[in-house]
Amino acid sequence: MNHLKKWVFLSLALPLLFLSCNNKKEANNNTKQVNKMGTIELTKADFLAKVMNYEKNPQQWVFEGKRPCIIDFYANWCGPCKMLSPIMEELAESPEYAGKVDFYKVNTEDEPELAAVFGIQSIPSILFCPLNDKPQMAQGALPKETLKQAINEILLQEAPAKQ
Repeated sequence: MNHLKKWVFLSLALPLLFLSCNNKKEANNNTKQVNKMGTIELTKADFLAKVMNYEKNPQQWVFEGKRPCIIDFYANWCGPCKMLSPIMEELAESPEYAGKVDFYKVNTEDEPELAAVFGIQSIPSILFCPLNDKPQMAQGALPKETLKQAINEILLQEAPAKQ
């Protein structure tokens, strides 16, 4: 059943791989993005404390968070990242996920080590970190409904509604 969830998620996300940017420096305005809404920008220190301390546990995934989380790896110059950002903000602020899921962002230009740890080659890349399972990565500007489905199935481990 778990493989079916992954297959459904990947089949929905695969066409959107083409809506991503290569993780190369292009027209970087080097302006620090200020998050006024629900997502929280992570530095390396924050990441080590709130998500995974890969320095302490380099060989295995040990989740440090109190709630499942979703992490958007992005850059300010990336068009698809700019399309994804308001969707992530909306979901982060929604009553549906408030207090249940933490929403984070990692600027790959400011935190290249974090991007390297996860092998980020294309942005946006979205890391789904459940409490008691291995993380799953998706690439591209996923639509809101696909993100909600992934959050519900991967992070909150809710079965999809039968149709």
